[in-house]
Amino acid sequence: MPYVVTESMEFSMRSSSFAGTTEMEKARKRLLATITKYECLGPINYDELDIMKIMCRKKIRSDKVFVKSLCFFIFFSAYIAIYHSNLSTEKSCLLDAPTSFSEIFRRPVDCGFCQTVTKIDKIHNVTVQDFYSTYVKNSRPVIVKDATQSWKAMKLFSFDFFKNLYVSTEEEQELTCQFFPYKTEFKSLSEALNMSYDRAHLKSGEEPWYIGWSNCFKKGGNILQNYYSRPYFLPYSSENIALHWIFMGSPGKGAPLHVDNVLYPSWQAQIKGLKQWYLTPPLECSFECHSFSVTVEPGELIMLDTNVWYHKTTILPGEISITIGTEFD
Repeated sequence: MPYVVTESMEFSMRSSSFAGTTEMEKARKRLLATITKYECLGPINYDELDIMKIMCRKKIRSDKVFVKSLCFFIFFSAYIAIYHSNLSTEKSCLLDAPTSFSEIFRRPVDCGFCQTVTKIDKIHNVTVQDFYSTYVKNSRPVIVKDATQSWKAMKLFSFDFFKNLYVSTEEEQELTCQFFPYKTEFKSLSEALNMSYDRAHLKSGEEPWYIGWSNCFKKGGNILQNYYSRPYFLPYSSENIALHWIFMGSPGKGAPLHVDNVLYPSWQAQIKGLKQWYLTPPLECSFECHSFSVTVEPGELIMLDTNVWYHKTTILPGEISITIGTEFD
């Protein structure tokens, strides 16, 4: 139907604060002409009209303030939602969240821990004293090549090994045990370990996956300790935290960039597969320190302070990746 120009519209335009100017009068006439020809011209893009551009120009400063305020509100609301979601799904901890409030509002660190690090050393046959004074004390990442030589885990750990282990100890599983599904559909460790045979064994065409969990089952933990031991370069007085972590998955997957909020440094031993680690200092140290990318091979162990080094992992092409690790003091 034709677009009708009413007297009230005419009055409104004439009473506008801009009507006294020649430029606004021309704009008003162009607007009326455009509206009159509405049926022929189709829908009007009012944003392209000169009068709208002039009016919007007057409000540009206030609009900028509004947009900034809106963005801040959306940003803050999103983190509130993430925080609340994590509380309801992972009540025992928020460590699996790639970004958490503890990370956002953490204190700036002294960049001295990374200023002298120019590469990630790969060492072997290291003494307890050298390992502590050179690496642990200075939060300096390192890879130990001969850390797992006597471990039975190197030959026996597999997807089926863990599936059989946790099926036999299923009655001990508790809600306090943490499970990290990462970007998979799994809701629990039990569900993940019961994925199809083809998917678990990386058959062509199957969906890739990556999971992690804490071994807080007493019976299962006692069994696992028969397959690996305290790394030889840690002192006897060093206390391995009872809670151990296991990460397992297919090539192309891994953990996103994050920093941890734990009490101690940690080590992670590569049992099977190849895993690439990307390490980068906190933002406040980015102009003083380097970032690194290093590949950890089967039998090697990486030690780092995950409280200060942001880290990301990616499983490289080949077989399934299985790693086990823990904190130590």
